[in-house]
Amino acid sequence: MTAVDLRPILRPGDRIVAGQACGEPTTLIEALIAQAGDIPDLSLFIATSFSGLLTPAAVDGIRVASMGAIGALRGLTKAHRLSVVPCHVSRVGPMISSGEMPCDVAFIQVAPAEPDGTHSLGLISDHVLAAVRAARVVVAEVNERVPRSCGERIDTRAIDHVVPVARDPVRVQPATITPVDEAIARHVAEFVEDGSVLQTGIGAVPDAVLRLLRDRADLGVHSGMIGDGLVDLVESGVITNARKEIDTGVSVTGALIGTERLYRFADRNPAIRMCTTDHTHDPAVLARLSRLVTVNAAVEVDLTGQVNAEQSGTAYLGGTGGQVDFVRAGARSPGGHAIIVAPSTAKGGTVSRITPGLSGPVTTARSEVDVIVTEYGAARLAGCTLAERARRLTAISHPDFRDGLEQAARAIEQRGF
Repeated sequence: MTAVDLRPILRPGDRIVAGQACGEPTTLIEALIAQAGDIPDLSLFIATSFSGLLTPAAVDGIRVASMGAIGALRGLTKAHRLSVVPCHVSRVGPMISSGEMPCDVAFIQVAPAEPDGTHSLGLISDHVLAAVRAARVVVAEVNERVPRSCGERIDTRAIDHVVPVARDPVRVQPATITPVDEAIARHVAEFVEDGSVLQTGIGAVPDAVLRLLRDRADLGVHSGMIGDGLVDLVESGVITNARKEIDTGVSVTGALIGTERLYRFADRNPAIRMCTTDHTHDPAVLARLSRLVTVNAAVEVDLTGQVNAEQSGTAYLGGTGGQVDFVRAGARSPGGHAIIVAPSTAKGGTVSRITPGLSGPVTTARSEVDVIVTEYGAARLAGCTLAERARRLTAISHPDFRDGLEQAARAIEQRGF
């Protein structure tokens, strides 16, 4: 293609699956937004978006779906323009492959072709290959500024239409770390020992945790996504992946989400391997890792340990993501831990995130939960009765809300459940 004209390619009613996060093919998304009025009944599935392109006004005429309101997609949920598919990250690829999540057209972003006729997937791997294999048509934005990351690749022959571009890929700047984030990170860091294998998301708390680990040795990484914080720990010799039972010497991830510093570091770097979710999130793969420490976030946690990572009342804020995949793995890993983090309050301190009952759905069941951390401490819940859980969670709640939570905890103790 010499111009980005999607009208000869797309058919009315087509279901499009696009690369997500920093692997979002922004030129193709811009063309889709501009031309959707000429092609009726289009739908788009994109797992996360940080580009800012998918605004409520821009998606007029496009049905947009996702597994959560992550990144800029939160604006669509506020305008009631996002359909949420509740699913774990590990299930997206298999659902695309089986047809449960139809994919007529795959929009992907890749690095320029290598001499062997293959393209690096660049900044996102996860379910991209599943979409490519399922799609009637594959449209690839070949971006010369995308790093040639190591790992999964796509053959040029699998691409039906090439759109060459030279533009900066999406970048996500590091979050501002607050004193609350630092306090949470200090409690999390206590669970990370020499030789631990890390899984974290991106954001202020994960970044704060990584800053506290510079005195550790031989840490490993097996994560659905990684950010700029990885670079510091690799360059300082802390992350070596030397003690991992699998992928020894290699940090494994499905997404690079960060800035140009991370992208330059990942370019042709064999110490970072981009993998699909059937490796990053698969239970059988994760079961082979000892000392796996997983860190994931919550919107709220009830006194029995149920975790809501999605919704607060009528506001949809997050998503299921890979939380359950990694909570199960971390809790079962010999020497590992599954940690859920949350500030003790929300909305300027007016709402407690430790609650007698959830205001939204249960993302992670209480039977799966291992450790909950706020800035006031860490509550180990595995093996505890419901009454003991309630006491431990009350102890790490904000002091302004403890009286009410203690009453609710006593009621649980009296009932036994």
